[in-house]
This record gives sequence, structure tokens and C-alpha cells, in this order.
Amino acid sequence: MNPWIITILIAVAALAVGVLVGYLIRKKGAEKQIKSAEDEATRILNDAIKSAESKKKELLVEAKEEIYKSRTEAERDLKERRAEVQKQEHRMQQKEEALDKKYDAIEAKEEKLTARLKQVDEQEEEIKSIKKSQLEILEKVSGMTVEEAKSYLIKQVEEDARHDAALKLKEIERELREEADNKAKSILSVAIQRCAVDHASEITVSTVPLPNDEMKGRIIGREGRNIRSIENLTGVDLIIDDTPEAITLSSFDPVRREIARLTLEKLIADGRIHPARIEETVEKAKKEVEATIKQEGERAIFETGVAGVHPELIKLLGRMRYRTSYGQNVLKHSIEVSHISGLMAAELGADITAAKRAGLLHDIGKAVTHEIDGSHVNLGVELAEKYHEKPEIVHAIHAHHGDVDCVSVTDFIVQSADAISASRPGARRENLEAYIKRLEKLEELASGMKGVEKCFAFQAGREIRILVKPEEVKDDDMILLASDLARKIESEMNYPGQVKVHVVRETRAVEYAK
Repeated sequence: MNPWIITILIAVAALAVGVLVGYLIRKKGAEKQIKSAEDEATRILNDAIKSAESKKKELLVEAKEEIYKSRTEAERDLKERRAEVQKQEHRMQQKEEALDKKYDAIEAKEEKLTARLKQVDEQEEEIKSIKKSQLEILEKVSGMTVEEAKSYLIKQVEEDARHDAALKLKEIERELREEADNKAKSILSVAIQRCAVDHASEITVSTVPLPNDEMKGRIIGREGRNIRSIENLTGVDLIIDDTPEAITLSSFDPVRREIARLTLEKLIADGRIHPARIEETVEKAKKEVEATIKQEGERAIFETGVAGVHPELIKLLGRMRYRTSYGQNVLKHSIEVSHISGLMAAELGADITAAKRAGLLHDIGKAVTHEIDGSHVNLGVELAEKYHEKPEIVHAIHAHHGDVDCVSVTDFIVQSADAISASRPGARRENLEAYIKRLEKLEELASGMKGVEKCFAFQAGREIRILVKPEEVKDDDMILLASDLARKIESEMNYPGQVKVHVVRETRAVEYAK
């Protein structure tokens, strides 16, 4: 055999033996390691079991202590609740005893009342029977039925009461007139209280110059017929005092005062002063004032540059020339609001034309508040819709006092411009508005009375003059009407001093000679 082959075989055999020996050695070492690991695991497990047992015992002890503590607290709460329940039971028992006593007393009263009611029913039946028999006897004697007798008696009582009331009022008035000293004190107190309305007098009066003092007598006329005619036709109070060559016109309505002023100036210039001429002159003065109203409206339109306004709205704008609000002229205020609205719209990049138009028309409702009930905002909305203003203009009018929410830039602009114009120093005086409202309320109360044809407030609200329909109001009824209105004014109004109620009943006969 080749020695190289033998050498190779020996080497292979040696390698195999080496590998086998190495494997056996490594196996034995691994077994030792596994055993050591198992022993360590057993030790760790035993330690864990011991630790768990110790922790378990501690937790059991803590749980028992907590249970004992909770049980002690629960027993204490239970005792307290039982004591409270016993108290409540005792109170309830006392209340039940008291209620039983009251119930027994009520039952006793109810039995008495039942017996009393039964007795009353029996007596009522007896009374009805007696009344029926007496009515039958009366009907036979009088020859009238019960309804006829009632109507007759009511009518007689009403007539007697009305006549007696009129006589009584006359007697009271006579007695009051005899108390001159008390009357004098009352007049002095009223004169003192007039100081409270001086600011209103300066605005609600006009002075008409006279060529001479003789003209005063001609204006008064025989037995005062001329001055009464002027006052009744215009609704303005003519004050003729010691002021030389001048007559003062007093009225809270500027339109009435302007008509009266023009009338007096024309009568003085003409020289013919009598009732027929006065009526004719008053009509001419009314036409002139209407023309002035139209001119003022057109001037406002031209000044603000607002185009396409309905002619009726232009007239209403002109009427605002004679309307004031808190001492501020409404037409001037509206023009000012229009200008301010246009400037604000220009700065904000909004519609200038719409802003100026809404600003000019925002208070248009105040032109008719003397004739129509309602707030000037709602009246302005109605007028704007009636004369076909655009919805955005109508809404700006409606929103300028916050009655509805603002929804456009124009609404906010007009609302702000109105506040700016009204709140600037010296723009308004609130007392004048309250004063005018008081006079309007006074005339409203008088016009609501039955049989009233016309009524005018004079003397800064200290006198109300009423013209009644003669066919509906008799002489006795005049006294009752004045008394009823005086009581109504006392109950529904607040006013300084006193208010004189002056009722006039006048019959006219007109015929023409042909």
C-alpha cells in the first residue's frame, strides 16, 4: 500500500477521534450548565413563592383592618340615622295628632255650615215666594210689567241724578268762588309753578306787532267775538296783555301758530276785522302755509341732492319744518343726518346715494304723528312703502332706532348719523318733547269724550278749550262733561299746577239772502 494513503487514512481517523472526543466533552459541560441553571431557577422560584406568601399576609392584614374600620363607620352612621328617623317619626306622630284634631274641628264646622245653608235655602225660597206674590200684586196695581217698571225707574233716576249732579256742581263752584283767599293762594302757586315751563314758552309762542294799541280792541271785537273766532278757527291762544303794540300767539303746534300769525298780519294790514273776514283770511293763510311747506320740502331735496322722491313725501318733508323733537327742528335734523350719512358712506366705500336718501327720510313718520297714532318709526315705514321706496331704504328707516336688527351697511350708517346729529352739544332739549307730548295727550283725552267736536290746548297746557256739538250735549251735560274730563286728566296725566277745562256750546244759524 502507498504510504501516503496510509498517512491520509491515519490522519482522517485521528480527526474523527478528535471530533468525537470534543463532542463528548462539550456535551458533558452543557449538561453541567443546564443543571446549574435548573438549580438557580428552582432557587428563584422558591424565593418568589416565599415573597408572595409574605406579601399576601401583609395584604390580608391591611384588608382586615380596612374592613374593620368601614364596619365601625357604617355602624356609627346607622346609629345616627336611626336616631334621626326616630325623631322624624316622633314629629310625624305629633303632626298626625294635630291634623286629626283639626279635621275633627273642620267636620264639626262643616256640619254647622250644612245646617246653616239648609236654613238659608229655606229662607230664600220663602223670600222668593213672598217677592213673587208682591210683584204680581204690584203689576196688577200699576198696570206695568216688571221690565217696563224697571226701564221707567232707571230713566227717572238717571234724569234726576244728572240734574242733581249739575246743580251740585254749580253749588260747589259758587262756594269755591266765595273762597277768594284760597283761590288767591292757588293762583299764586300756579304762577310760581309756571317757572318750570319757561323754556317751552320761548319756543311755543310768537309775537305779532301792532301799529297801535287801538288795534287790540278791534282784534278782540264786540264782546270778544273776533278773538274767539280766531282762536276757534286756528286752535291758537291769543294773549293780549299790557305789552305795548304786540299780541302773543301761543300753541304747541307750530303749523297752527304760523297760520294764526299770517292771519293776524293780513287782518291788521287789511283793517277789516269781523268773523266772516276772519274765516276767509284763515283759509288764505292755510293755503300760504301749504305752499311754504312744499317749498321747504323741495329745498331739502335740492340741498341734499336726493332725486326721484315722491311728491307726497316732499310735502311731508316740508311739514317737518314745523316739527320739533326734543327742541331740535326735525327737517334740519333730517338734512344734517343725510349729509353725515353721505360723508360716512363715502369714507366706507358704500352707496352714497342710498345713504343720503335713507338719512333724509329716516324721520319722515314724525310729519304725521300729530294726526295718526303710532310711533314715528312704524309710520315712516308705512309711508316709505306706500310711496314705493326701495326695500333697503325702508329697512334703514325701520332700523334707525334699533326696532329691527341692522342687516346692511346703509342701516348702520343711518343709525350712527342719527345718533351723531342728536347727541351733539345743544342739539336737543328733552323737556320740550315731554311738554309737546303732554299737550298732545291733553287734546287726545278731550277729543275722546262724547259729543266733542273740536279741542285746543292753551296756556302751555294749563287750559283746554272744548267745542261741543250742541245737538248732542245739553247745558247740564256741559257741566258733567267738564267734571268728567277734569277727573280723567287728574288720573291719567302728570302736569304742573292746574288745568282749566273750558267747555263751549255754540249754535250757529246760516242763511243766504238772494
